[in-house]
Amino acid sequence: MPISKRLAAEFIGTFWLVLGGCGSAVLAAAFPQLGIGFAGVALAFGLTVLTMAFAIGHISGCHLNPAVSLGLMVGGRFPARELVPYVVAQVLGGIAGAAVLYLIATGKAGAEIGGFASNGYGEHSPGKYGLVAAALSEVVMTFMFLMIILGATDPRASAGFAPIAIGLGLTLIHLISIPVTNTSVNPARSTGPALFVGDWAVGQLWLFWVMPLIGAALAGVVYRFIFTKE
Repeated sequence: MPISKRLAAEFIGTFWLVLGGCGSAVLAAAFPQLGIGFAGVALAFGLTVLTMAFAIGHISGCHLNPAVSLGLMVGGRFPARELVPYVVAQVLGGIAGAAVLYLIATGKAGAEIGGFASNGYGEHSPGKYGLVAAALSEVVMTFMFLMIILGATDPRASAGFAPIAIGLGLTLIHLISIPVTNTSVNPARSTGPALFVGDWAVGQLWLFWVMPLIGAALAGVVYRFIFTKE
């Protein structure tokens, strides 16, 4: 498959992840008396990945996440030469998804976007968790996400079930960590909303690049050297 088509698939997939996941948080989570809450947002993020894995997994691998691309590269499943183009496509897709969400969210009188589903720590954490807790959460959650991805897509795993495991894995990760950071585990997902909030969201964005990338790289090393068949 030409890389141009794979990059287009990554753009569209990441667009859907941000629009679907962050959109559920911005538009539906706190809707009076009918809001979907944390559980609904967690499920929405999982569903975006599950649906795109079936839709574009056979085209681009459905990474939708710079941390996933890095972890797969470290784990020997993805060529290093394609890492930067994939990351660029993912980040642009995330920004496009956030842009569409912004236009929708501001399409009523007196609309304010507030935190706009941005990730944060300290005063900007949903549960007011500090920097250390947020950093640890992002490293560990991304590590486990990559372990799920690497295991579910291993040639020895049951064929055809990877999207379900990965989608449910992301749902569980959100159920655990939304109160801590609003859950990133994905620098592209964090970048899109942060650019529209500016201020504190951009100032704290570094954490949601550095920690997911660390967690993903660690998972790639662990899976490659412990669980890969000799």
